[in-house]
Amino acid sequence: MIQIFCTHTYGAFEYSILALMAYDRYVSICHPLMYNSIMTPLKVTQLLVSVYMYPACIMLIHVVLTVQLPLCGFIIDKVYCDNWSVVRLSCSNVSVNSAFGLFVTVIVMCLPFTVIIYSYVRILAVCLKSTKEARAKALRTCTPHLLSFTNYSLASFFEILQHRFDLGNMPHLVRSMMSINPFLLPPLLNPIIYGAKLQEIRRRTIKMFFGRNTSSVGVPASVKQ
Repeated sequence: MIQIFCTHTYGAFEYSILALMAYDRYVSICHPLMYNSIMTPLKVTQLLVSVYMYPACIMLIHVVLTVQLPLCGFIIDKVYCDNWSVVRLSCSNVSVNSAFGLFVTVIVMCLPFTVIIYSYVRILAVCLKSTKEARAKALRTCTPHLLSFTNYSLASFFEILQHRFDLGNMPHLVRSMMSINPFLLPPLLNPIIYGAKLQEIRRRTIKMFFGRNTSSVGVPASVKQ
């Protein structure tokens, strides 16, 4: 039960943080002059507390409903415990758990997804009216977030399909790898995705792998002198 709570809460945290990051990019691109007045330290703290607390509370209710079920088996076809795999081991009616699971999916995934889509629609509308330089800057700002969001959404979508539909004809190894993708790839890829855009990290990485010093790249001659 502890593993179920931790894995599901972590998954909900990821989507909540991605939604908050999308909102932050929306404010910075669509309302740049008002950014400091909108995203105050107090508001940022309140938003962070909210996106961490509401998934934890929802998942706690989810786990409490599962704990009350009598289990008639002990084998799950996954490399970790998730809520639906344990619920299916029950020998009683699980309609309440199934309905609440759908509700959790809507609240935890669809709500942040709506915030992200709305933010990027507004960003796109502003970029279409902006200069070429402004569009390039917005693209550099949003690309890492979009890559993280796409990777995590594909993995989460597979998990939902696996829970709600029979994917028994798919090779077991493929199902196992896809099931751990949300917990394995984002922590590995996010430092690369977000770190590659920082000049200092990029310079040190190139020097480490290729032995080249790129500190002078892009520096005007007058500065070098």
